[in-house]
Amino acid sequence: MSFFPGQDPQAGDAYSCDAIAHVVVPRTVDLGDGFAVRRALPSARSRMVGPFIFFDHFGPAEFRAGTGLDVRPHPHIGLSTVSYLFDGEIMHRDSLGTELAIRPGEVNWMTAGRGIVHSERTDSGLRTTGSPIHGLQMWVALPAASEEIAPGFAHHATSEFPIVEDAGKTVRVVVGSLYGASSPVPVLHETMFGDAVLKAGASLPIDADHEERALYVVDGTIDIAGDRFEPGRLVVFKPGDRLTVTATTDAHVVVLGGAPMDGPRHIWWNFVSSRKERIEQAKADWKAGHFDKVPGDEIEFIPLPEK
Repeated sequence: MSFFPGQDPQAGDAYSCDAIAHVVVPRTVDLGDGFAVRRALPSARSRMVGPFIFFDHFGPAEFRAGTGLDVRPHPHIGLSTVSYLFDGEIMHRDSLGTELAIRPGEVNWMTAGRGIVHSERTDSGLRTTGSPIHGLQMWVALPAASEEIAPGFAHHATSEFPIVEDAGKTVRVVVGSLYGASSPVPVLHETMFGDAVLKAGASLPIDADHEERALYVVDGTIDIAGDRFEPGRLVVFKPGDRLTVTATTDAHVVVLGGAPMDGPRHIWWNFVSSRKERIEQAKADWKAGHFDKVPGDEIEFIPLPEK
């Protein structure tokens, strides 16, 4: 899923903490009725953080009665999409025949591999009353040797994720290992993602176990070695430095990263690959109608962009 029509976000000013490589100020687009989307990855200075090649923060917003989300069927190759909600609900359908709602704290992990098509919409029942929407849409690149694997889909309930609580902080370990706990989500490349809620004054250590790391401020204000960061900032850290994040107000942050990817990736529209010619083939296949249809959502689709 990609709501966002804009260009790369921009890097912020220099910061005093030596452990900070740079800060990404996402480009924001308002899609109407207060529904804003902020894109932090890819950016001009950080094309990827670990395997994360795409990071969108959408909402919080409230769909009025009679309206909702309508991301029509569209294709992906060479990546896994990771949908994670803080509020609301999205109905996922894909060309494997999956039809499943995702709700806050759950994970939809869809692996495109050699090719998949999916749609994301607000269910008809919620359209009657109106509904909130707030969450993250992320893509992780696949290792080059796994880019053409069979597509797949996995749903993980909130009860599956370990929770680490200590001294005013609560961390859900969503992917990988953090703070001595490990997520059950299987990955093909070293990947880390955690969802943390901090009380004002609480501290969150960010260790150096993962070479590439970043922190995104969802809500509240945090301090890192005297520098303060407001919501909507992606703080990218240098490798090897352990540091501490302190909440100056009640705050909500996510940490993400992992091992560097095995070489650069090309990204065009919804396609990711280590090979430019593979993206050209995917473009031709979508334009020619060679991708599978989404059962229950066969009529509409998003055309191939002209540019």
